[in-house]
Amino acid sequence: MIDQFQRPLHDLRISVTDRCNFRCVYCMPKEVFGKDFAFMERDELLSFEEMTRLARISVAHGVEKIRLTGGEPLLRKGIEELVAMLAALRTPDGRPIDIAMTTNGSVLALKARALKDAGLKRVTVSLDSLDDATFRAMNDVKFPVAKVLNSLDVAHSVGLGPIKINMVLKRGQNDQDIVAMARHFKGTPYILRFIEFMDVGSSNGWEMGDVVPSAEVVARINAELPLEEVAPNKTGETSRRWRYRDGEGEIGVISSVTQSFCHSCSRARVSTDGKLFTCLFATEGHDLRALMRGGCTDEQLAEVLKQIWRERTDRYSELRSAETGRLRASGKKRIEMSYIGG
Repeated sequence: MIDQFQRPLHDLRISVTDRCNFRCVYCMPKEVFGKDFAFMERDELLSFEEMTRLARISVAHGVEKIRLTGGEPLLRKGIEELVAMLAALRTPDGRPIDIAMTTNGSVLALKARALKDAGLKRVTVSLDSLDDATFRAMNDVKFPVAKVLNSLDVAHSVGLGPIKINMVLKRGQNDQDIVAMARHFKGTPYILRFIEFMDVGSSNGWEMGDVVPSAEVVARINAELPLEEVAPNKTGETSRRWRYRDGEGEIGVISSVTQSFCHSCSRARVSTDGKLFTCLFATEGHDLRALMRGGCTDEQLAEVLKQIWRERTDRYSELRSAETGRLRASGKKRIEMSYIGG
């Protein structure tokens, strides 16, 4: 499947739940997602069988990597069963697919062994500070950083790796911890990545002034821990890689605000209730759940997927200034990250 800008579909991200036990200020702020917020009912969610069906059809047409997201995916009961179902899939030439998961790490220590045994390859763990007070303020539920660090160690011990750690930076809240994070994870098995605070959705109060550009991140670290840039592992990677000159590991920077990577984006996202989105910054999706529950065949579903991707022209980050103004004028709202998955 190739879109209008000759970008193939290689990566599928599936949001398995819209619920999360954190209220991170850049994703699910408490003032919006409070105790009265109405989350989806069980029958609105895609079943594991429906998710696997979408994945199977996608893999038959070029998808090689599936990432499970949320919300917090480990809150979905029986998530290991879904992992096992996906792990049984094979590409047309017989290769297993790459199955990964993004998690906040809060219950990963309890689930790591079962996930690995089910066929999960890798995890990416969100960790926005090593300072406990800052971390508790960022997750806004007073969750301690020590428990996430323990989850990292447990996940590594069972073989879920290489483990990546995502630090979303918001100026004035946690950017003072950039070098401390780099120093802590330097020389460890973990790959630390710094992510620019993005204008996903409409509830996180995004302002350009809150963004810490990746160039600044690299400069701050390089001043104390010398770095050199290295080539990407593969085409279409969102992260630019920098390694320590002394050979003790690497970091990554994801610059979706200041250095767009739309030109090589090969990702599609399926929301918890079965809508397909061809861009993280989308305002509307394509309802695949209705098709599946309406009795469409695999062949019909495959044709719909191919047609959606062939018509894809998304490049929001490359057009951010113009698109932001257009969206505000139209009154349309972008889909929240907690719904579509990061």
